[in-house]
Amino acid sequence: MTERLQKILSAHGVSSRRAAELLLQEGRISVNGQVATLGQSADPDIDDIRVDGKPLPKKSAPVCLMLNKPRGYVTTLSDERGRKTAASLVDCGCRVYPVGRLDYASEGLLLFTNDGELANRLMHPKHSVEKAYEVTVSGALDTAEKLLARTIELDGRIIRPPQVVLLRQSEKKATYEITIHEGRNRQIRRMCEAAGLTVLRLCRVREGSLALGDLPVGKWRFLTKDEYENLEREGTK
Repeated sequence: MTERLQKILSAHGVSSRRAAELLLQEGRISVNGQVATLGQSADPDIDDIRVDGKPLPKKSAPVCLMLNKPRGYVTTLSDERGRKTAASLVDCGCRVYPVGRLDYASEGLLLFTNDGELANRLMHPKHSVEKAYEVTVSGALDTAEKLLARTIELDGRIIRPPQVVLLRQSEKKATYEITIHEGRNRQIRRMCEAAGLTVLRLCRVREGSLALGDLPVGKWRFLTKDEYENLEREGTK
């Protein structure tokens, strides 16, 4: 069946659809000996599709796992600045890639998968998969909760009001659980900045129905069948 190359590459575990677009723009994909173009379609059962000159990998059984990402790791598969990557902590026997991002200074739940369709659905803003974070801040704590829970504009869009719950507070800092829906770039940090707060620690603790739980920092585990199926359902809402 003929499909867009981005979808084919994603389904065969080469990359996410977004990353596949970059591969096509860089001229690293060919179809029947010709350099492919963005938006081109092909049939993986008939056409000779290659990535960097190598045949398209066969479809693998879907794999999905969670990592408790430490601070000081980037979520790209490689880093031109030589920084440590979250992918280097995952050795599951097959090629998987991160679903979305946690920035260098953030930590917590980070999904990896070779299921490109699942990754695409979870990352697409229209599906509004909730993400919850524990965020420790300093600054104007008297008004922090009210300001964090307000509706603001990011990237030219009005974000849905986040849910903000105070977990604990001392004289100089407070920790909140903040649940968001859109997942804009560095959304939590930008919300805190807009509220006049300094982020001391940011940890993602839940994505959809999937909770980080007591998974140790720097460790990973496969999702259970139920967890995987729940994520699939949440990615289609």
